[in-house]
Amino acid sequence: QVQLVESGGGLVQAGGSLRLSCAASGRTFSNYVMAWFRQAPGKERSFVAAVSGSGSFTDYTESVKGRFTISRDNAENILYLQMNSLKPEDTALYYCAATNRWGFYTKEFFGFWGRGTQVTVSS
Repeated sequence: QVQLVESGGGLVQAGGSLRLSCAASGRTFSNYVMAWFRQAPGKERSFVAAVSGSGSFTDYTESVKGRFTISRDNAENILYLQMNSLKPEDTALYYCAATNRWGFYTKEFFGFWGRGTQVTVSS
């Protein structure tokens, strides 16, 4: 089992920045591919970014490339998402999730989830 707790969400103006954190406990953190997903009201939960167990490889959905950076600290068991140049369309509940498979980014492949942290971007 892996327990995940997100933090760092909030209200920010368009063009601003936020850094989300996800604290993990349980099994060896570095064994897992970690990802961020988001879900806006009335929409499906969708993939945002992923990072490999070692942190060497990352992947992003097209709409956040160049603005968001995913990273991890395996010594502290923390996953991060640095979000810059935020847009109103980034408003959503952001979840961190864990899987043992790289390259599969639909939510069905992720067995462990946090409860989410709300990000609201005002125009």
